[in-house]
Amino acid sequence: MATLNDVAAEAGVSPTAVSRHLNKTIALPQATRDRIDAAIAKLGYRPNVLARRLSRGKAEAISLVTPDIANPFFAELAAAVEREAHDHGYAVYISSTGSGAGNEAEAISRMADGHVDGLIMMTNRVDDGRLARLLATLDNVVLLDEDIAGAGLPGVFVENAAGTYLAAQHLIAAGHREIALIGGPERLMSVNERLAGFRRAMAEAGLAIPGGWTLLGDYTSAFGLAAASQLLDGPRRPTAILACSDYIAVGVIKAVRSRGLVIPRDLSLVGFDDMAFAELVDPPLTTVRQPVAEMGRLAVRHLLALLEDGPQPPSETRLAVELVPRQSVAPPLPKDVS
Repeated sequence: MATLNDVAAEAGVSPTAVSRHLNKTIALPQATRDRIDAAIAKLGYRPNVLARRLSRGKAEAISLVTPDIANPFFAELAAAVEREAHDHGYAVYISSTGSGAGNEAEAISRMADGHVDGLIMMTNRVDDGRLARLLATLDNVVLLDEDIAGAGLPGVFVENAAGTYLAAQHLIAAGHREIALIGGPERLMSVNERLAGFRRAMAEAGLAIPGGWTLLGDYTSAFGLAAASQLLDGPRRPTAILACSDYIAVGVIKAVRSRGLVIPRDLSLVGFDDMAFAELVDPPLTTVRQPVAEMGRLAVRHLLALLEDGPQPPSETRLAVELVPRQSVAPPLPKDVS
């Protein structure tokens, strides 16, 4: 088995240079890096990971806690985190909690036990205070996508209110005046902010939001179906729905189709996320795009800054969103057309 000294001799550098190159603690000329990498490949050298971790006093791994890895939004975030962490020499242990408080606590305990060096925390449930208290006892934690009130930890989020403001403005510009909103769990940060952006756009246009036209529950297609069914079967039907996630929008589409209605002829629809399937549904979904890959990258970089005692990350980082117009929005039908 090739040793570090063998690689150094083959590349014509010192063993220390090879070690520091592998640990990403030295900036070598490109030609030197290429020689070391070529020597590693030629000799089939594999670093002694355990020895390196012991010498550095680090696990060289981070934990990513996600509510549901099967959800495309969280899966895309996890992939971005994994890529960035790997580029910096860190493994990623992913825990999919199913939004259970006990599962979240168990995943967090792995960090306290020294199995990982840091934690990136995602949740999609409203905390009753226990999660915040648990996280507050730890260093090296970054929140991603949703804030946890009282935790006092750096976080990477998007401009939620700006997203729904753009979406509502888009519907209003298309001629809609009767717009409903379907969102996630009440009191969750993203839900509060997306509701605020919607209300701001409606108020600026001088439009009222009828009672019962703001439905909050879960970021799921099942809730989208139930909420849209309630709206479509009510005494007064909106001409447009702003769904605060693309998953909710899928449920809305199911409710519309089951009633023999057509999007956007009978109902315009805007989502939020821009998941890969958004442009594949029929019609392609107008939605608010979140910069998911950049969110994951920034979360890792902020965590590494905490781990490596670099410049401390800001307490809150907000990333811009953008509206992606597709074919699910059209002017409303005249009142005398059914």
